[in-house]
Amino acid sequence: MTIAQELGREGETIASTYLIEKGFLVKENNWRFRNDEIDIIAENDEFILIVEVKTRSGIYFGAPEVFVNRAKQKNLIRAAQAYIEKTDSDKEIRFDIIAIVKTKEKTIIEHIENAFYPTL
Repeated sequence: MTIAQELGREGETIASTYLIEKGFLVKENNWRFRNDEIDIIAENDEFILIVEVKTRSGIYFGAPEVFVNRAKQKNLIRAAQAYIEKTDSDKEIRFDIIAIVKTKEKTIIEHIENAFYPTL
């Protein structure tokens, strides 16, 4: 596993722990539909969260969340539709991004709720 992959996995663990501490139930990690992947699927009484986790060791090339481009959003929406069909859930879906900057000195977590909306 590369250093970037290790950082990504560590970020997903941090994000899952963060969501649990906020009262969410983490249902799935790295859920796959064909070639698409959802990092975290979590829920509470109101929502099913589809969470993309972006972890970086710095912001030299931009904040982590800016790397969730339209193509990635489209893939997440497609995978979320498959998940909803599979689980037959009637809860509202929310697409969030958890952006993590992890340095040797500190870890900064930014939870962006309703980061994007599915378009028709």
